[in-house]
Amino acid sequence: VQLQASGGGLVQAGGSLRLSCAASGRTFSNYVLGWFRQAPGKEREFVAAVSWSGGRIAYADSMKGRFSISIDNAKNTVWLHMNSLKLEGTAVYYCAASTSIRDIRFEARKSTLYDYWGQGTLVTVSS
Repeated sequence: VQLQASGGGLVQAGGSLRLSCAASGRTFSNYVLGWFRQAPGKEREFVAAVSWSGGRIAYADSMKGRFSISIDNAKNTVWLHMNSLKLEGTAVYYCAASTSIRDIRFEARKSTLYDYWGQGTLVTVSS
């Protein structure tokens, strides 16, 4: 399984950015795809996750209303739309894939349940 994250860059606080994660290597019908981020000197934190069908979605509380996750099954791509970005949004954003998650509401935020990780894409939010 390969996960290729892209779309990071420099954005001003309050601005928007869209990240993408292209998945390849196998059939993903039973997978949950998630986004995590890791700021300098901080632990990796959960951002959002979506089931491959798109029917189940979970967000970190601090991202609700500002971030939106979606999936394009035909393109094997997961999108993370980020609006109203804050300075604390500066981080490397990683996409990950899991076959272990059963209840996305409670389990998607657990990084240990993800089997595969992409290389990350850097988002820098400036003032």
